[in-house]
Amino acid sequence: MSDRGMKQLSDSLLIQSYHKAIELNLSQDFIDQIKLEIRERSLQHLIKEQASQVS
Repeated sequence: MSDRGMKQLSDSLLIQSYHKAIELNLSQDFIDQIKLEIRERSLQHLIKEQASQVS
């Protein structure tokens, strides 16, 4: 997915995509692109919250 494509994702879908990419062991480059978009949107706290809810 291009950077432009990620910008069209809702915050929720972006976070879900991040978790699914990790679960499916997708390429680190792709995961890094998602993480960059998450940082640009200042959504890092949502990753931490969801990760703690799963534990």
